[in-house]
Parts: sequence; structure tokens; C-alpha cells
Amino acid sequence: MLIILSGLPGVGKTTIARALTSATGGVHVRIDSIEQALRRGGLTVEAEGYVVGYAVAEDNLRLGRTVIADSVNPWPLTRDAWRAVGARAGVPSIDVEITCSDVHLHRRRVETRTSDVPGLELPAWSTLVERDYRPWDRERLVIDTARSDVDESVRKIREAISEL
Repeated sequence: MLIILSGLPGVGKTTIARALTSATGGVHVRIDSIEQALRRGGLTVEAEGYVVGYAVAEDNLRLGRTVIADSVNPWPLTRDAWRAVGARAGVPSIDVEITCSDVHLHRRRVETRTSDVPGLELPAWSTLVERDYRPWDRERLVIDTARSDVDESVRKIREAISEL
């Protein structure tokens, strides 16, 4: 199964992805880590991190692993590409948009967090609110981290998966 976690920086995607990975025994494919590794290798990164992430995810899906994809996933183009990974591997996919409806909480998270990826520069709040994050045009599970803690978020995702 491919579990595609999407949402703006600072909403809690990686925290939920880690807990979900532990709960499922899956593989966590984190685009921030991939992109930063490419930058450390001297590359300028645009779409390359996602392309590498798709390949790593597909390899693991073909091995029978559950994959938790963790990325902003801001456009229909990237959302469709993640779905195509699951289709090529012959596994079901679920889109999960992680949000934080409390703007003050979201801003506090963004402004106080530190990176656990060496060298990764986290976006400033001003950059984040101007980001090109396009509206969704298809069904997805929405998890609001202003209303659900990590355990409840993981429970909701696992419930949705069991209904597929």
C-alpha cells in the first residue's frame, strides 16, 4: 500500500509519518531528506527529489512493503505522479492531506521548529504563506493537526486504510 502524506511545512507530516511507519512496519520516504542529500552532492534541486522519491517508493512497493510518502505534494502534477507510482506497482494508494486549521499554532510550529536534516533550511512563515499550494480536486482523507494529536491521526489513517 502507498500512503501519500501531503501538506504545507510545519503541519506535522513527518511526525505523523514516523508514527505511522512504526505502527505499520512500512518504509518512510521523506522528500526533504532526499532533496537535501542531492544538495549536499552539489546539485540544484527542483523536481529531482520527487523523481528519486517516486523510484525509491516504487522499488519498496514492489517488494511488498507499505510506503509512507512524506512531501508537501503541492500540485495536481505531483499528486498524480504519486498515484501513478502505486498503479505501476499494482498496489492501492490513499491520499492524506495534513492540515493545521489554527493559523497561530501553525505559525508557532513553523517559527520554533528546528531541522533534523543536516543543512536543511526550513522555510520562514512569510515564504510558506506565499507558497504555490494548489487546491485539491479529488477525494482524500484530511487530518487537521489542530484537532487531532499524533496517535489519533495515525488511528484515523489506519481506519481509512482498512476500509479500502
